[in-house]
Amino acid sequence: MLRVGVDVGGTNTDAVVMSAETVVAGAKSPTTTDILSGVENSILSALTQANKKPDDIEALIIGTTHFVNAIVQRKNLAKTGLIRLSLPSGGSVLPFADWPIELIESMNGKYKLVKGGYEMDGSEISKIDEKEILNALNELQNLGCNEIAISSVFATVRGDMEQEAYDIIKKHSPSTNVSLSKDIGGMGLLERENAALINATLKPLAKEVVDSFEKLRRKLNFKCSMFFTKNDGTLIQSSEVIELPVLTFACGPTNSMRGAAFLSKEKNALVVDVGGTTTDVGEVKEGFPRQAGTSVTVADVRTNFSMPDVISFGLGGGSLINTDQLKVGPQSVGYELTEKAKVFGGDVLTATDVAVSYGRCTVGKNEAPEIKNKEEIILLMDKMVEDKVARARTSNEKIPVIAVGGGSVMLDNQIDGLTVIKPLHNDLANAVGAAIAQVSGQVSKVILIDDKIDRESAIKQVTDEATKLAINRNADPNTINVLAVSDMPLSYLPGNNLLINVTVVGDLKMENK
Repeated sequence: MLRVGVDVGGTNTDAVVMSAETVVAGAKSPTTTDILSGVENSILSALTQANKKPDDIEALIIGTTHFVNAIVQRKNLAKTGLIRLSLPSGGSVLPFADWPIELIESMNGKYKLVKGGYEMDGSEISKIDEKEILNALNELQNLGCNEIAISSVFATVRGDMEQEAYDIIKKHSPSTNVSLSKDIGGMGLLERENAALINATLKPLAKEVVDSFEKLRRKLNFKCSMFFTKNDGTLIQSSEVIELPVLTFACGPTNSMRGAAFLSKEKNALVVDVGGTTTDVGEVKEGFPRQAGTSVTVADVRTNFSMPDVISFGLGGGSLINTDQLKVGPQSVGYELTEKAKVFGGDVLTATDVAVSYGRCTVGKNEAPEIKNKEEIILLMDKMVEDKVARARTSNEKIPVIAVGGGSVMLDNQIDGLTVIKPLHNDLANAVGAAIAQVSGQVSKVILIDDKIDRESAIKQVTDEATKLAINRNADPNTINVLAVSDMPLSYLPGNNLLINVTVVGDLKMENK
């Protein structure tokens, strides 16, 4: 099966053509302001090198930074309102309590608290009131809120009240976009609520992005289906991206980590992905990124949707160097590296210039420049990487470090006492990670263990739900396997309750042409 994998980065857009487990061809193109022309350039270049036509391709898979960039830059955000089902309790900490003011203002963040929600044991705090829901909706819309998020106290124990509120709104206002917290986040009302709000404010942008990529797919005469990559290194259909754009937030580093594990054939390793501006460090377990176990902060907002545990810092091939102050980055020339760096004929001293001068790599068209204090600077660069690798390690096990990304040529052959592997095509690892992505199903559920259901049956029930979800997303039923299972007793709930998380993955099932 021939696939095209694309990863849109801040500096470069990469594309690869893959046949089964073989990289047929790959190409890099500078990421453009309009994004799509850079994607088009990289795809066409990769197809030309592979001597393939769009008709030959059976799947087009995209990894994009559109959505996380929109939140970080506070741009292209829809006016969003929240309805929290919690009264007469649940008002001690109000919505948006921990948000940056400028982010609230950029999305016109408003909220209404109404009756509803559940206690820890699943009993009702109060019944939902249809008239109150509609009044809250009208008030938020009058305040300019075009997108609505709904959160309910203990929706992870029972999500039916959120669904009921959704049905009420859709019945009276079918065109209103609604995001439910139970579909996005895990335990923790505020974190789950925040995730739903971020998702809601991104939904109009998500439709624009998906529609734009669809137009590009048709323009390039691809007849195959198009997919996007998720935070966990698996695939999501275009229709799901429109509804749940937050699921694609961390696909950049995730794609690199998946691609690194695939190219090196190392299933358990640390990954250092060096780009033009930043470096990402994370760990892969069984070929997939290790997920963050607690809440994750996105653009200074605490959330709890599934994200890889990645450490990012300001070191890249284009990082600016101050030889007098012995300072590296975080400012960078980014995609202008090949114009501004000294080894490429420019007049700006970058980390790449230091690496070439020190003898780590040979790139550019000019001779290695003479650099004052280059030994101290290269040691500082190594120390920056070593510190983050040490932080990312979860054991003393001697696992390898896989170096990927265009800037990985700057790295030493050992980091924190671990051997560094630089596999073939490592500069295209992110696009490879997109191309090899599988389909997943992930379900998180609280189940009461009693005479009717034991632990094994409960886990099987959640696993079956996750499997059904993966199959609905086009996973081949014959390739489904369980990637992760966890169950945690919830001691604060009456009875023997377990929070069960199951993730299954399977190969993408392609339709016959």
